[in-house]
Order: sequence, then C-alpha cells, then structure tokens
Amino acid sequence: MLDTLIIGAGQAGLATAYHLKKTGLEYLLLEAADRPQGSWPTYYQSLKLFSPAGFSSLPGLLFPGDKRRCPGRDEVSQYLQDYAKHFQFPIQTGSKVVRVKPEDNGFQVLTRAGEIFHSRSVVVASGPFNRPHVPWFPGQENYTGHLLHSSQYQHSQPFAGKRVVVVGAGNSAVQIACELAEQATVTLATRESIRFAPQKLLGLDFHHYLSLIDRLPLGHLLPLGNSSLVFDTGKYRQALEAGRPDQRPVFRSFSSSGVHWADGHTEQIDAVIFATGFHPNLPFLKGTAALDSNGFPIQKHGVSLSVPGLYFVGLSGQRTLASASLRGVGRDAQAVVRSLLRGLHLSVAVCSDMDQRDFATCSDMDQGAVS
Repeated sequence: MLDTLIIGAGQAGLATAYHLKKTGLEYLLLEAADRPQGSWPTYYQSLKLFSPAGFSSLPGLLFPGDKRRCPGRDEVSQYLQDYAKHFQFPIQTGSKVVRVKPEDNGFQVLTRAGEIFHSRSVVVASGPFNRPHVPWFPGQENYTGHLLHSSQYQHSQPFAGKRVVVVGAGNSAVQIACELAEQATVTLATRESIRFAPQKLLGLDFHHYLSLIDRLPLGHLLPLGNSSLVFDTGKYRQALEAGRPDQRPVFRSFSSSGVHWADGHTEQIDAVIFATGFHPNLPFLKGTAALDSNGFPIQKHGVSLSVPGLYFVGLSGQRTLASASLRGVGRDAQAVVRSLLRGLHLSVAVCSDMDQRDFATCSDMDQGAVS
C-alpha cells in the first residue's frame, strides 16, 4: 500500500514529487510515455515558452542557460528529464493508467499492462494538454481540405504555397500563423481581438508582474487565465499589421473546399488549423464521482470535492493564472501536498522527520487537522 500514487511524470507530476520527497511518504509516479517529459516532445518544433527561463524553473533546480531567453520545446523536454534524474524520483515509465477505483481505505489503480497498485491517496498530474478542443462549424463534416488541431502541427514545410486559415487568438495561434505566413498565404481567424502583452514593462519582463499576481490563489476566479494573452516583443504585432498573416473574424461555416466568411464570400482553403486549446482527458476517472457532466474535475485548489484522497495538479486556473505552466505548477504542487498530508493526518509525524531547513513549510500547515 503506497501512501501516494502520482499519475503523470511531466512538469505537474515532477513538481509534486519534489514536495512529496521531503515528507518521507512512500510514493510512486506512473508515466505513460517512455521518459518523464510530459507532452513537450509532441508540440510543434518551433515552440518557445511564453515565459523566460528565469521564470520557468520547477522548485529546487534552476532552468539552465540565459535567464532572459525563452527556451524552446526540446530544451524544456531535456530539463524535465534532467530534473527527474537529479532528484532520483521513483518513476515507472511505460505505465498508462486506465482505471482509478476508490476503495474503503484508498484507491486501486490499474495500468494498461494489467498491473494493479494500491494507494492511500492519488494525485492526478496527467496535464491539461492531451484532449484537443476542436470546435464544430456547419458543413465541417463535408470539408475535403486538410483539417487539424495545433497539437498535430509540427512545422510549416507541408503547407508551403498553400492557402491556410489558423483559428484562435492565443500564443500558439499567433506563433503558428506567423510562422506559416513565411511560406504560405495565411489568415488568422478570431472570435475576439488579440490581447497583446508587452514582453517588457518599465524595464522588467512582464512575467515579473504576473509572478506577483501568482502569489494570490485567485486562478479559479479567472478561468481564462493568461492563455489568451499573447506575449510579444513587437514581432507578432508588426507581422499582423503588415498582413502576414492577415486577421479576420472567424468564418461562419465550411464549404466542401473551403469556408464561408462572415462578410458573405466563399473562399477555397487548403488547410484549417484549430489552435483552440484543450480539455482535460481523464478517462481513468470515469465511473467515479470525481468528474462533472462535462468531464471536468470537481475540485477546489486541486482537492477533489467529491472523492476523498484524490488530488489534482496542473489544471488550468487551478489556483492561479500560471497553474498549468512551469512558472506556477510548483507552488500549486506544494499546496496540494499540504492538503494531502492533512488528509492522511500525518502533519506532525511527517514534519518531525523533515530536514530542519524545510520546517518552515510544515509550520504553515493547519494544525487543527492533526489527529
């Protein structure tokens, strides 16, 4: 019987493991992939973090290199692997969880390979980026062009010389559209205006100010988070003003070979890319009381409100604007581990075993929860 089982060894799972490692509890991370790097290897090749390296570290290990630069996809993947190796977390890779079943004294967790684990608590840290959200438009089922989600996009070469529409108003939509516009004729189709945020404000990186806001657990009151902000040095705004890509209101419907624009004209389109975000994908929790009718966790600040002993880390807007990012997941993980300890009634026992330098963290716990 484990004390805690963590589902997922990406940034959310690793940050949770960091805080659990201090407690002396027996825990294990189950990772579906063959390496602890989350979904990062699947993203498009040119992807860069929206935050500089100086604001993109997990707890206990700084992101290497120039703190002012925005690291790329492969750098983040390597950092997560190095992080797991540095702290020697107990991780079992190639272990996809297919079912979590609450029991009287904890949980039974089943993997696709047929392994069964028993744990007193479970932390779901499988990430928010594994179920693409693809909106539906009239006529979409008859469209014969190339239709894909940004999670399937890798690079611009296959679209060279094509007519492409990118749907979305966030960082990924703008980045992909501007990259494609170097080789294709591209429109960025949006339902709302793009909200640019300066990369620097009053001489400081904009994330300096966001990090101050992150100290307030208000993310659940701000469901849009900062994902709708487009961080820009001026490059993207200039590209849009120059019409490469151009920007228009999103189309009304599909034709068999293109789209019907809001102004009434129809245009042939070779490819439509939806950069429209993601939904949680938690099929292993189906059949439990953990999810609402739309498949979203019933939780507050990462603590399940319907299944005792179940926790979440890495959900968008879980506590702060940065809950689903490298910048904010560490603080959320710490808060969840504190709640987990209270749930296991181990506050005093665990704190007494901690290294003295970690005692300040324990002293912040709710002593009223100690049994």
